[in-house]
This record gives sequence, C-alpha cells and structure tokens, in this order.
Amino acid sequence: MAQINSNAFITDNFLLQSKEAEVLYHQYAKDMPIIDYHNHLSAKEIAEDKPIGNITKAWLAGDHYKWRAMRANGVEETFITGPASLDEKFLKWAETVPYTLRNPLFHWTQLELKRYFGIDAILQLDTAKEIYEKANAVLASKTPAQLLKDMNVELVCTTDDPSDTLEYHKQIAKGNFFTKVLPTFRPDELFFIGQSRYVSYLKKLEACVAFSIDSLSDLLKAIDSRIAYFHDHGCRLSDYGIGDAIDFIEATEGEVTAVFDKFLKGVTLSNTEVNKYRSYLLLHLGKQYHKRNWVQQYHLGALRDNNSRLKEQVGADVGCDSIADYPWATAMSRLFNALDATDQLAKTVTYNLNPSQNEVFATMMGNFSEGGVPGKMQWGSGWWFLDQKDGIEKQLNTLSNMGLLSRFVGMLTDSRSFLSFPRHEYFRRILCNLIAEDINKRLVPNDMVFLGKMIQDICYNNAVNYFEFN
Repeated sequence: MAQINSNAFITDNFLLQSKEAEVLYHQYAKDMPIIDYHNHLSAKEIAEDKPIGNITKAWLAGDHYKWRAMRANGVEETFITGPASLDEKFLKWAETVPYTLRNPLFHWTQLELKRYFGIDAILQLDTAKEIYEKANAVLASKTPAQLLKDMNVELVCTTDDPSDTLEYHKQIAKGNFFTKVLPTFRPDELFFIGQSRYVSYLKKLEACVAFSIDSLSDLLKAIDSRIAYFHDHGCRLSDYGIGDAIDFIEATEGEVTAVFDKFLKGVTLSNTEVNKYRSYLLLHLGKQYHKRNWVQQYHLGALRDNNSRLKEQVGADVGCDSIADYPWATAMSRLFNALDATDQLAKTVTYNLNPSQNEVFATMMGNFSEGGVPGKMQWGSGWWFLDQKDGIEKQLNTLSNMGLLSRFVGMLTDSRSFLSFPRHEYFRRILCNLIAEDINKRLVPNDMVFLGKMIQDICYNNAVNYFEFN
C-alpha cells in the first residue's frame, strides 16, 4: 500500500466543520474534566503505579479492536496474541494502520499518538521505528496514574467481580492520586447456573464470605454481604453484561428455592428453570441497588466467542464477538415494571449493541421516568461496535428525537487501555459538530451560551449530578 502523507492530521479543529462547532468545542467542551464511569482498567496497575514502559503493552495487550483489524488484514496470530516479540507485534500493527482508514481505529490511533506523545506522523511502516522509540521513551517514565492525570481524568469506575477484595482500590484511596478510582459491582458469574463454571464460582464466593452456600437464602445473604462491602468502599454502580438474552419470568421465592435445590443436587435444569432463577436474581439485585441509591447498568446485545477454533486456541474474549439480534423490549419492560411497581427501580443506564434497536431502547427508558429525578432512566452512549462517529451520531440523534439529550450523562471508554481517554475528546468533538450543524440549519436557536452550557452538562455536569459520587 502507498504511504500516507504524514502532514498533521489531528489539527485543533479535527472533526469540527464550522466556526460554530469550533466555538462550542474550544470554549465549552475541551477543558471539562473527565468522569469515566465504566471501564475495565486494572486497579492493581493504578495502585502499583509502575511505568508502562512499552507502547505494544499499552496498545495491543488485550485490545480486541486491534486484534480484529489485524486478523482482517491477514496478520498471523503469532503477531497478535502469540509469542512474537513486542517489536514484531508493533510493526504488524503499524503495517495494519493504513488499512484501517475509515475505521474508528485510524482516528483513535492518531489521536492517542498526538495527545500522549505529541506525534503528528501517521503510523505506518516507514514511521513505525521512530514512533515506537519516541512513545517508549515517554512510557519509560509515565505511570498509569500520570497518564490519567494528563488527560484530566477526575474519576474512573472499574469493573469488578463480587468476590474481589478491592485491596487495590483501598490502596488507591489512601494514596495521593489525582484520579479517584471506584469499583463497580458486576455479578455476571452468578447468572451462569447450570454450567460447570457456576459450581467453581460458588466455591470462590463461599471463600469470600466465609460461610457455605447450601440454599438460595445463603446465596442471597452472600450477595447482599458483598454489595454492602462494595458500598463501604465507594461503589455506587452495578453492571450486567453476560450477553445472551433472558426471557424474564416472574417467579416466587419458593419456586426459585426449588430450582436452586435441584441444581445443588446435580439435577439438570430446564431453560425455564434457568430463566426463573436469573429473573429472580435480577429482581433481587435491582432492589438492593435501589436501597443503596446505586445506578444499575445493563450492557445488552453481544453474541460472544463465535469462533470456536480461535477460542480453543487462544481463549475467550479475544475479538470474536459480534452484534446479536436478541429481542430485548419485552424483557426490559417486565423487569423495569416489576421493580417500579414496588417503587424499587434504581436509576438505570442501558446500552444496546444492535443499532436496529436504537429506538426500542430509547423509548423503553422513557416509560419509567420519575418526578424529582431528572434523567433517571438513561439510554447510554454507543458502545463497542457503535462508539465510532456514525454510531455516536445515531445515538445522539435518536436520543434527541425520543428523549432528552440535555439530560444525557455522556461518554465512557469501556476500555482496558490507559491510552484510550482521547475517546472522550472524540465524542465531544462529534457532539459539538452535531449541535453546530443544527445551528447552521436553523433547527435550534443560535445561542452559544445556552448551547455551550448544555454541552458542558453532557460532557461532565450531568454525570456528577446523576451518579452522586462522594
């Protein structure tokens, strides 16, 4: 492939296509702090705060976005998740980058090079060596905490299993860190009843709570204990993202106790019994979240680990997931209605991965709004396959048409990388450009102060007010 001209691509007005967009971004959005309320960063790495040292580690270790692109470009697995050296893997990524043109990876790569390393050159084979050396020189001394501070990241919420000791969150809380790091309660493993992994997970949970789980009541006691523990250590959010759909079935405690007893005896459960258990668990968790004034999040619509050969060779969650076409409307309606009926519906954020269901999600959240809680039911930002320019614009437009964009809690990274925070800038530029287009089409008043304040709310203020972090 011909080399791309390396003249500066990420300019001050990148993605801003009018003077109005430039004003909205530079005067209102640009300098707002970042609250990243959902990501998969390692609290251990933040607490230990050791220099990352190498850009291949920062970029390619665990980044299934890049892995998919490299495979699509014909790169051998040895250079992706295999035993190739860090140098070799970086060169294969550099070779792939020009082929990502019009994929969000091209924008993100160049934004990250610019913001963290001051590099304007387009990453490709003829620039790879120089970029690799310059980035590694910076990362030789930059720690995760410093990288977060450099991007003005005020707070991050990690994603944590109920059995986590939160020892690194405790360590961070006692330290002198610019960025506050809070846990998020993600009990996905509790939903895999009937699978072999569930048995081993119960043993892990028993060790954590120091008592045996011999009944449904024991399980609920253990869950409630862990929720209380997380709350005491600053947790104010939960999350759910097991992927496959749940046929929500309301069931009595007696029915679900019988299902759990059958499981403990080694009896194979039917699909209906599994769904009764899962539905009951969703209700129980939802009530606990409401009790503690947490925000509950639901990441819905992923079909995971489609490539069984690669899963066997490399493992799960290695970039072989896709958008699913599960129906979600009825299940969401039944769950939220069951919680709302007893006034136990917590503030809720849903994220959908299937863009054909944008309107389904946007309208569902509007059904359960509540007086005194602005924006209580949020349809969250475009995630995973949809956190690119087109997906972000579609989410913003659909939310505007069917809800209140002005109450939106904004962007998150959903990332495992400490170099991903320019995605907030990416979102803010897209948001400002979209509003500026409305100004120029005379669809909204040309009141830059009013619109600028709304943009600041979406970028930061709404999240502060909504999540109520201490």
